Amino acid sequence: MATKVLIVDDAAFMRMMIKDILTKNGFEVVGEAENGTRAVEKFQELHPDLTTMDITMPEMDGITAVKHIKKIDPAARVIMCSAMGQQSMVIEAIQSGARDFIVKPFQPDRVLEAIRKAIG
Repeated sequence: MATKVLIVDDAAFMRMMIKDILTKNGFEVVGEAENGTRAVEKFQELHPDLTTMDITMPEMDGITAVKHIKKIDPAARVIMCSAMGQQSMVIEAIQSGARDFIVKPFQPDRVLEAIRKAIG
């Protein structure tokens, strides 16, 4: 069975890019969200195997969303995606429960490697 993925990013073109990489490699994109609030709602509704999460978004940022998701499901697998490669953000994301961190603009190979590692 294909791994079910929820893609969260406030930029539609980024969601499209990630979706393209994933679907071409046998993953099933079960949903998309444009902010942290919707991400938490979609996570509860869809129970994805993995969530890709942007950090800087309107309404609720990705780190806050990860904390909410981890309360719902402590075993949730989340990979952060952000243009901000600052060390403090990476550390905070990992401490909040993210499995890995991908810096934009990302290479498809890096995205797949992070996802395979997270679900492995």
